[in-house]
Amino acid sequence: MKLTTTQESGRLTLALSGELDHHEAKVLIRELEEKLDTVMPRDCILDLGGLKFMDSSGIAVILRLHRRMNALGGRLFVQNVQSQPMRVLDASGIDRIIEISA
Repeated sequence: MKLTTTQESGRLTLALSGELDHHEAKVLIRELEEKLDTVMPRDCILDLGGLKFMDSSGIAVILRLHRRMNALGGRLFVQNVQSQPMRVLDASGIDRIIEISA
């Protein structure tokens, strides 16, 4: 899995590509938290456009980001979700607490 970041006007975009499973999630959470602590953005966009596969550990990653952004007084948005990861997110009901768009 690959993580690409861009930063602009208080907004941090985190773009994921590849596959996100439980092995990748542990490393990814550390990387994302380091980025958030360094940048301290007002808004964070998690772009899943390049993510082809995600298991339930992706939900843990998103919830961790959401909690961290709340602690920073910011917001998290999940965008460009492909069909397979969207099925996982739909099953979880996470869209009731985080804004998710395809």
